[in-house]
Amino acid sequence: MAVVLTVLVLFLAGFVAAFILLVMGAINFDFSHSEIPPGVNQPAKLRIIHIILISTAVVGKILENIGICTQVSFVRYVQGRRTLGVDPKLFIKDLWFEKVPVRIYQPKAPSASQRRGVMFFHGGGWVFGSLDTHEKLCRSIARESESVVVSVGYRLAPEHKYPAAYEDCLSATQHFLHHTEHYGVDPARVIVCGDSAGGNLAAAVSQTLAGRSDLPKLRAQVLIYPGLQALDFNLPSYQQNQGVPLLFRERAAFYVLQYLNGHAANLEEVLEGSHIPIDIKLNYQKWLSPDNIPEKFKLRGYKPHVLLDCTTEVFEKLKRFCEPNLCPLLAEDSVVHQMPESFILTCEYDVLRDDGLLYKKRLEDNGVRVTWYHLEDGFHGIINPCNSDWLSFPSGKRGLDNIV
Repeated sequence: MAVVLTVLVLFLAGFVAAFILLVMGAINFDFSHSEIPPGVNQPAKLRIIHIILISTAVVGKILENIGICTQVSFVRYVQGRRTLGVDPKLFIKDLWFEKVPVRIYQPKAPSASQRRGVMFFHGGGWVFGSLDTHEKLCRSIARESESVVVSVGYRLAPEHKYPAAYEDCLSATQHFLHHTEHYGVDPARVIVCGDSAGGNLAAAVSQTLAGRSDLPKLRAQVLIYPGLQALDFNLPSYQQNQGVPLLFRERAAFYVLQYLNGHAANLEEVLEGSHIPIDIKLNYQKWLSPDNIPEKFKLRGYKPHVLLDCTTEVFEKLKRFCEPNLCPLLAEDSVVHQMPESFILTCEYDVLRDDGLLYKKRLEDNGVRVTWYHLEDGFHGIINPCNSDWLSFPSGKRGLDNIV
């Protein structure tokens, strides 16, 4: 019996040691491909968050390989484990708008007039994120702006491909606009808001509703480091920040492919720019050209990218990248000029920075009033760091204050 126990203990010890080595090896590999720019404030804290994310992904991959669960489901499970409890200043309730789950945050303090309403779409690359991951952020917006916030739990990729997330956000927003009085909200003061992939969804919903005469007009759109196009992954910000946590250039392309097709089979073509025919890319150059980005954002190193053509087979799989509901930066001027007043937040050390800058120019060129706030020391994801106070950043707080 003692021999059996000894063998079992040795086996378990060896398994744990191998497990730790695998995790540490993956972390070291990821670190060798990452870079914390000197301009980032509190770099050690960013490293800690990065380690947490890498470790979670690696453990999820190991569990997937031994058949316990998928990596995606494990990461989602870990992300959703943080609970914040009761908020003394807010009524919080989970509901369904049609078939879409939502969480509503209503200030408890009485209001002399109807409040503003905020439709919030969470980030996470259309693959991750949930009502829980953005709980702290939504509570902050509701409390500090004294608004009714509706957080939308849209369907995620790769299980639910484009346009599932967009359709859920649109459906939930339409439902809310039809029933604002039930929540004490002024129908003329409804805002769409989102971070990262959620910013993409907010822009797409705003564009869709712009021409609707049967619904109240949106008061504004708030786009927090949004991803707005998938035609060019070689813009200056993609080149400069390709290895900066928390969003690598390769992961940005990976996520949008997961959303579009449920897999990333054409990742290399997308990264090198050989996924869209040259004639189509030239047609969109008037909106997508790096020439539209101020020169000061190219000082950290930028090399113009040679336009590459693509095969008919590849384009057939990825041609929906040209749809504005997926890539709002490609909408026609006739749509863009109908956009409501807009707030765009960008971060210097973010691959998606230039998407925001290009959309800012498009809106301004079409006569739309834009408030732009740029975090010089910011990185992707800085506004919503893990629902945790000790992992927050001063510049993230500044960004949130400006959003409010």
